[in-house]
Amino acid sequence: MDKFLNNCKEFMKDEEGLTVIEYVIGAALLVLGMTTVFSGLGNTLAAKLNTIVGGL
Repeated sequence: MDKFLNNCKEFMKDEEGLTVIEYVIGAALLVLGMTTVFSGLGNTLAAKLNTIVGGL
């Protein structure tokens, strides 16, 4: 158990590990945001194209 606690303490002190976690969280938020934006944009574009094609 002491070895596990020591490893946890070392991980918390290691700033490289923290930096990696920050980048992973940032990348996940970026992907989530882009998915939301492009999903809404795709639906809007599809609706406009359907309107144009329906008018032909």
